[in-house]
Amino acid sequence: MASLPPKIGILSIGDMGAGLARLLGAAGFAVATNCRGRSADTADRARAAAVELLPSDEALAEACAVVLSVVPPRDTLATAQRVADAVSGPGAVPRAEPLYFADLNAVAPSTVRGIAALFGKKGGRGAESSVRFVDGCILGGPPSLKTEAESSSSAAAGGGSDAADDIAAAWTRPSIPTSGPHRLADIPGFGARLEATLNMRHVSEDVGAASGLKMCFASFSKGFTSLAIQAFTTAHRLGILGDLQEELHNMLGPHYKLASKGVVGMAPKAYRWVGEMEEIARTVSEEGGFAPDSFVGAAKVYRAVADDTVLGREKIGKRKRGTTVEDVAAAMADGMQTKRKKDD
Repeated sequence: MASLPPKIGILSIGDMGAGLARLLGAAGFAVATNCRGRSADTADRARAAAVELLPSDEALAEACAVVLSVVPPRDTLATAQRVADAVSGPGAVPRAEPLYFADLNAVAPSTVRGIAALFGKKGGRGAESSVRFVDGCILGGPPSLKTEAESSSSAAAGGGSDAADDIAAAWTRPSIPTSGPHRLADIPGFGARLEATLNMRHVSEDVGAASGLKMCFASFSKGFTSLAIQAFTTAHRLGILGDLQEELHNMLGPHYKLASKGVVGMAPKAYRWVGEMEEIARTVSEEGGFAPDSFVGAAKVYRAVADDTVLGREKIGKRKRGTTVEDVAAAMADGMQTKRKKDD
């Protein structure tokens, strides 16, 4: 009788989690989650990605060999605590093999070191011996199937014929650097295949290195987008947005293309990026020695998007507003003006 495929848990099934679930399913892995307390949209998204819905964190920890944490920064610590409680609490089932817990969230090195400590406390109920902690991050968008032309081009360039090559040829995948004393490739039997499927690479033996890489990367990408939001909105209020766009296009074409793409795409994710900017502020201060002010300011920009404008109601796949630079700038200007009037 054929053996059951390895089961991978994902907490939780947002846009990125659903993409990872589909990728893993295409590579022959089973995927499960616990949607208790989550929205109906999350449960529907999980079902659409062929993810098994389990009733509790304990059931998830018992059924899975690996749990991937993919949540907003504000939920990172609580999610890790849930898993720690699931493997060491009164309802936990003893494990023959350790559970691998990979924290793939956008948090500062100091934050992830604190999370790792949840699984290394001495004198606890056993989480330290039943869990292997992996620090990781995700650079890029959710996995997605390539077009037929893209797949053919990738297959020709790769020249390979094994399952890992097939996945690489068929899917556009983010990069997932990891760090720490443990890595998913250590898992007997399927670990190397899982690591290859997820496009992981181990960058350091130190917990915090992979999360630090994410912070530095996002300071360029999402930090740049926060600057563009401010510039475009201010230009709109001055009546010179079109002129700014023309000058950027003519003199800084690649920058303008990146700025436009970032600004148009950020609205449904702005609420998540508030915490991410705060984590970057902590990173540049604690690890780099700089004042945190720049990224504290960037967090305030994304908080304004999420809380003070119609853009904060946008959902991925259901976009209505902010699909052009012009509309983003107009919505930002209107929302901020309304807030100022309320505050006066």
